[in-house]
Amino acid sequence: MRIPFIAGNWKMYKTIAQARAFADEFKNLYHDTDVKTAIFAPYTQLETLVEAFKGSGIGVGAQNVHFAKEGAYTGEVSVAMLEEIGVDYCLVGHSERRQYFAETDESVNLKLKALLESKILPVVCVGENLEEREAGKEEVIVSGQIRADFDGICEADAEKIVVAYEPVWAIGTGKTATPEQANQMCKCIRETLADIYDEETADKIIIQYGGSVKPENATEIMNMEEIDGALVGGASLEPLKFIEIINF
Repeated sequence: MRIPFIAGNWKMYKTIAQARAFADEFKNLYHDTDVKTAIFAPYTQLETLVEAFKGSGIGVGAQNVHFAKEGAYTGEVSVAMLEEIGVDYCLVGHSERRQYFAETDESVNLKLKALLESKILPVVCVGENLEEREAGKEEVIVSGQIRADFDGICEADAEKIVVAYEPVWAIGTGKTATPEQANQMCKCIRETLADIYDEETADKIIIQYGGSVKPENATEIMNMEEIDGALVGGASLEPLKFIEIINF
Protein backbone atom coordinates (compact mmCIF):
# COMPACT_ATOMS: atom_id res chain seq x y z
CA MET A 1 0.00 0.00 0.00
CA ARG A 2 1.35 3.42 -0.98
CA ILE A 3 1.59 5.96 1.85
CA PRO A 4 0.57 9.52 0.90
CA PHE A 5 3.55 11.86 0.70
CA ILE A 6 3.13 15.63 0.84
CA ALA A 7 6.25 17.76 0.52
CA GLY A 8 6.91 21.48 0.42
CA ASN A 9 9.40 22.99 -2.03
CA TRP A 10 10.60 26.34 -0.71
CA LYS A 11 12.59 27.13 -3.86
CA MET A 12 14.82 30.21 -3.24
CA TYR A 13 12.95 31.58 -0.24
CA LYS A 14 13.70 32.12 3.47
CA THR A 15 16.82 32.85 5.48
CA ILE A 16 18.12 30.53 8.20
CA ALA A 17 16.33 32.62 10.83
CA GLN A 18 13.07 32.44 8.88
CA ALA A 19 13.46 28.68 8.42
CA ARG A 20 13.99 28.24 12.16
CA ALA A 21 10.89 30.34 12.92
CA PHE A 22 8.85 28.26 10.45
CA ALA A 23 10.05 25.02 12.06
CA ASP A 24 9.12 26.20 15.55
CA GLU A 25 5.60 27.16 14.47
CA PHE A 26 5.10 24.14 12.23
CA LYS A 27 6.10 21.64 14.91
CA ASN A 28 3.40 23.06 17.19
CA LEU A 29 0.79 22.51 14.47
CA TYR A 30 2.00 19.12 13.28
CA HIS A 31 0.78 15.88 14.80
CA ASP A 32 1.59 12.27 13.98
CA THR A 33 -0.25 11.33 10.82
CA ASP A 34 -0.35 8.60 8.21
CA VAL A 35 0.86 11.15 5.65
CA LYS A 36 4.62 11.39 5.07
CA THR A 37 5.76 15.00 5.23
CA ALA A 38 8.95 16.77 4.14
CA ILE A 39 10.36 20.21 3.41
CA PHE A 40 12.75 20.77 0.48
CA ALA A 41 14.80 23.83 1.36
CA PRO A 42 17.82 25.79 0.07
CA TYR A 43 21.21 24.36 1.07
CA THR A 44 21.92 26.98 3.73
CA GLN A 45 18.83 25.99 5.73
CA LEU A 46 19.16 22.20 5.60
CA GLU A 47 21.27 21.67 8.72
CA THR A 48 19.01 23.98 10.72
CA LEU A 49 15.88 22.11 9.62
CA VAL A 50 17.38 18.66 10.19
CA GLU A 51 18.16 19.66 13.77
CA ALA A 52 14.80 21.40 14.30
CA PHE A 53 12.74 18.46 13.01
CA LYS A 54 14.77 15.71 14.68
CA GLY A 55 12.44 13.07 16.13
CA SER A 56 9.32 14.79 14.75
CA GLY A 57 8.73 12.54 11.73
CA ILE A 58 9.07 15.55 9.41
CA GLY A 59 11.60 14.90 6.66
CA VAL A 60 14.08 17.33 5.14
CA GLY A 61 15.16 17.39 1.52
CA ALA A 62 17.66 19.21 -0.69
CA GLN A 63 16.51 20.79 -3.94
CA ASN A 64 19.40 19.59 -6.11
CA VAL A 65 22.66 17.62 -6.06
CA HIS A 66 25.58 16.90 -8.40
CA PHE A 67 26.11 13.37 -9.67
CA ALA A 68 29.91 13.39 -9.21
CA LYS A 69 31.37 12.25 -5.88
CA GLU A 70 33.77 15.22 -5.86
CA GLY A 71 35.72 17.37 -8.27
CA ALA A 72 36.14 20.77 -9.90
CA TYR A 73 32.45 21.67 -9.98
CA THR A 74 32.34 25.13 -8.47
CA GLY A 75 29.04 25.93 -6.78
CA GLU A 76 27.84 22.32 -6.68
CA VAL A 77 27.09 20.00 -3.75
CA SER A 78 27.70 16.24 -3.65
CA VAL A 79 25.60 13.39 -2.28
CA ALA A 80 28.18 12.83 0.49
CA MET A 81 27.84 16.46 1.58
CA LEU A 82 24.08 16.03 1.88
CA GLU A 83 24.50 12.75 3.75
CA GLU A 84 26.78 14.46 6.24
CA ILE A 85 24.03 16.97 7.04
CA GLY A 86 21.50 14.17 7.44
CA VAL A 87 18.87 15.02 4.83
CA ASP A 88 16.25 12.41 3.96
CA TYR A 89 15.34 13.35 0.38
CA CYS A 90 16.58 15.20 -2.67
CA LEU A 91 14.70 16.72 -5.60
CA VAL A 92 16.00 15.84 -9.04
CA GLY A 93 15.09 17.44 -12.36
CA HIS A 94 12.63 20.06 -11.18
CA SER A 95 11.22 21.94 -14.16
CA GLU A 96 12.98 25.13 -13.08
CA ARG A 97 16.30 23.26 -13.08
CA ARG A 98 15.52 21.95 -16.55
CA GLN A 99 14.30 25.32 -17.84
CA TYR A 100 16.80 27.76 -16.32
CA PHE A 101 19.88 25.59 -15.77
CA ALA A 102 19.79 23.35 -18.83
CA GLU A 103 19.36 20.09 -16.93
CA THR A 104 18.69 17.14 -19.20
CA ASP A 105 17.23 13.68 -18.73
CA GLU A 106 20.80 12.39 -19.00
CA SER A 107 21.97 14.45 -15.99
CA VAL A 108 18.77 13.59 -14.10
CA ASN A 109 19.48 9.89 -14.67
CA LEU A 110 23.04 10.27 -13.36
CA LYS A 111 21.80 12.12 -10.26
CA LEU A 112 19.21 9.44 -9.55
CA LYS A 113 21.87 6.74 -9.75
CA ALA A 114 24.20 8.70 -7.45
CA LEU A 115 21.46 9.18 -4.85
CA LEU A 116 20.44 5.53 -5.02
CA GLU A 117 23.94 4.60 -3.84
CA SER A 118 23.17 6.54 -0.64
CA LYS A 119 20.43 6.56 1.98
CA ILE A 120 18.90 9.73 0.50
CA LEU A 121 15.62 9.07 -1.32
CA PRO A 122 15.19 10.87 -4.66
CA VAL A 123 12.08 12.69 -5.86
CA VAL A 124 12.26 13.05 -9.64
CA CYS A 125 10.16 15.69 -11.37
CA VAL A 126 8.62 15.33 -14.82
CA GLY A 127 6.10 17.39 -16.75
CA GLU A 128 5.13 19.06 -20.00
CA ASN A 129 5.06 22.75 -20.91
CA LEU A 130 2.07 24.65 -22.26
CA GLU A 131 3.05 24.27 -25.92
CA GLU A 132 3.37 20.50 -25.50
CA ARG A 133 0.04 20.29 -23.65
CA GLU A 134 -1.79 22.33 -26.32
CA ALA A 135 -0.29 20.12 -29.04
CA GLY A 136 -1.66 17.03 -27.28
CA LYS A 137 1.84 15.66 -26.71
CA GLU A 138 1.79 15.64 -22.91
CA GLU A 139 1.72 11.86 -22.49
CA VAL A 140 4.45 11.30 -25.09
CA ILE A 141 6.68 13.93 -23.45
CA VAL A 142 6.22 12.73 -19.87
CA SER A 143 6.46 9.05 -20.77
CA GLY A 144 9.69 9.82 -22.60
CA GLN A 145 11.09 11.63 -19.57
CA ILE A 146 10.28 8.67 -17.33
CA ARG A 147 11.96 6.19 -19.68
CA ALA A 148 15.11 8.33 -19.94
CA ASP A 149 15.27 9.21 -16.24
CA PHE A 150 14.85 5.57 -15.10
CA ASP A 151 17.20 4.16 -17.73
CA GLY A 152 19.47 1.48 -16.25
CA ILE A 153 17.83 1.58 -12.82
CA CYS A 154 16.81 -1.83 -11.46
CA GLU A 155 13.37 -2.68 -10.05
CA ALA A 156 14.51 -2.68 -6.42
CA ASP A 157 15.95 0.83 -6.79
CA ALA A 158 13.04 2.12 -8.85
CA GLU A 159 10.69 1.37 -5.96
CA LYS A 160 12.62 3.85 -3.79
CA ILE A 161 12.09 6.76 -6.20
CA VAL A 162 9.18 9.16 -5.80
CA VAL A 163 7.88 10.69 -9.03
CA ALA A 164 6.45 14.22 -8.97
CA TYR A 165 4.30 15.10 -11.98
CA GLU A 166 4.40 18.86 -12.47
CA PRO A 167 2.76 20.41 -15.52
CA VAL A 168 5.17 23.27 -16.18
CA TRP A 169 2.29 25.53 -17.21
CA ALA A 170 0.76 25.19 -13.71
CA ILE A 171 3.83 25.98 -11.60
CA GLY A 172 3.65 29.39 -9.96
CA THR A 173 1.07 30.57 -12.46
CA GLY A 174 -2.03 30.12 -10.31
CA LYS A 175 -3.30 27.69 -12.94
CA THR A 176 -3.92 24.14 -11.83
CA ALA A 177 -4.45 21.04 -13.88
CA THR A 178 -7.92 19.71 -13.17
CA PRO A 179 -7.89 16.72 -10.81
CA GLU A 180 -8.91 14.60 -13.77
CA GLN A 181 -6.03 15.89 -15.92
CA ALA A 182 -3.55 15.32 -13.09
CA ASN A 183 -4.92 11.84 -12.41
CA GLN A 184 -4.70 10.87 -16.09
CA MET A 185 -1.06 11.96 -16.28
CA CYS A 186 -0.18 10.11 -13.08
CA LYS A 187 -1.89 7.05 -14.58
CA CYS A 188 0.22 7.48 -17.71
CA ILE A 189 3.36 7.61 -15.56
CA ARG A 190 2.38 4.44 -13.71
CA GLU A 191 1.58 2.63 -16.97
CA THR A 192 4.99 3.67 -18.33
CA LEU A 193 6.70 2.36 -15.20
CA ALA A 194 4.73 -0.90 -15.50
CA ASP A 195 5.95 -1.21 -19.09
CA ILE A 196 9.57 -0.59 -18.05
CA TYR A 197 9.38 -2.93 -15.05
CA ASP A 198 6.07 -4.64 -14.19
CA GLU A 199 2.74 -3.75 -12.59
CA GLU A 200 3.84 -4.88 -9.14
CA THR A 201 6.81 -2.51 -9.19
CA ALA A 202 4.78 0.36 -10.65
CA ASP A 203 2.12 -0.05 -7.97
CA LYS A 204 4.74 0.53 -5.25
CA ILE A 205 6.02 3.84 -6.63
CA ILE A 206 4.61 7.01 -5.08
CA ILE A 207 3.48 9.59 -7.64
CA GLN A 208 2.88 13.15 -6.47
CA TYR A 209 1.14 16.01 -8.23
CA GLY A 210 2.69 19.47 -8.11
CA GLY A 211 1.40 22.70 -9.58
CA SER A 212 -0.34 25.41 -7.54
CA VAL A 213 -1.53 22.98 -4.87
CA LYS A 214 -3.23 24.88 -2.05
CA PRO A 215 -5.65 24.17 0.82
CA GLU A 216 -8.65 24.90 -1.41
CA ASN A 217 -7.89 22.14 -3.93
CA ALA A 218 -5.80 19.65 -1.92
CA THR A 219 -8.65 17.34 -0.91
CA GLU A 220 -9.98 16.95 -4.45
CA ILE A 221 -6.49 16.31 -5.82
CA MET A 222 -5.57 13.80 -3.11
CA ASN A 223 -8.82 11.88 -3.59
CA MET A 224 -7.86 10.93 -7.15
CA GLU A 225 -7.00 7.25 -7.54
CA GLU A 226 -3.54 7.58 -9.12
CA ILE A 227 -2.29 10.57 -7.06
CA ASP A 228 -0.34 9.60 -3.94
CA GLY A 229 0.77 12.99 -2.73
CA ALA A 230 1.63 16.57 -3.57
CA LEU A 231 4.72 18.69 -4.14
CA VAL A 232 3.63 22.06 -2.81
CA GLY A 233 5.25 25.36 -3.75
CA GLY A 234 4.09 28.73 -2.40
CA ALA A 235 1.57 27.34 0.06
CA SER A 236 4.32 25.42 1.86
CA LEU A 237 6.01 28.66 2.90
CA GLU A 238 3.24 29.34 5.44
CA PRO A 239 2.86 26.85 8.32
CA LEU A 240 -0.93 27.14 8.56
CA LYS A 241 -1.52 26.68 4.83
CA PHE A 242 0.90 23.77 4.62
CA ILE A 243 -0.62 21.97 7.59
CA GLU A 244 -4.09 22.36 6.02
CA ILE A 245 -2.84 20.59 2.91
CA ILE A 246 -1.24 17.81 4.96
CA ASN A 247 -4.52 17.34 6.84
CA PHE A 248 -6.51 17.15 3.62
